[in-house]
Amino acid sequence: MEPRKKDPLSSRALLDRIGLGDPQTAPLLLDDDPLDSPLDTLAQALVERYQSLEARHTFRPGDLVTWKPGLRNRRYPRDGKPAVVLEVLAAPLLDSDTETGSTYYREPLDLVLGLFLNEGEHRGDFLSWHFDGRRFQPWSQGGRARSGAPL
Repeated sequence: MEPRKKDPLSSRALLDRIGLGDPQTAPLLLDDDPLDSPLDTLAQALVERYQSLEARHTFRPGDLVTWKPGLRNRRYPRDGKPAVVLEVLAAPLLDSDTETGSTYYREPLDLVLGLFLNEGEHRGDFLSWHFDGRRFQPWSQGGRARSGAPL
């Protein structure tokens, strides 16, 4: 015996079944405020990231720092991990990447940071790199800032 096919349900019949088929009720469905554009949220996020990038901290050699949320643009240090300030350059070096499409093109590098690698053949080695200091904030563990603390 072949199963019986049900008649397809029209949108009007569906609205009737759920109690919204009355023409006087239908306009109420359209009275909602329009949804915010996803571009509004994107624009707000862009402004917040810009403001975070422009909020400067004054660092000194020996300070522990970490990436500001959402501003990490390099592999190291890892998110939430500290690095120690080795030097603050008076005049930033401009990244020498010659590709204008690179995120590093002419990036102002004004901090020299040191950190331990936790992986690969250089695991445990203390290495230093140059970074854009605008992307960093004081490192904190458990909510309190650490400055000038020994490693």
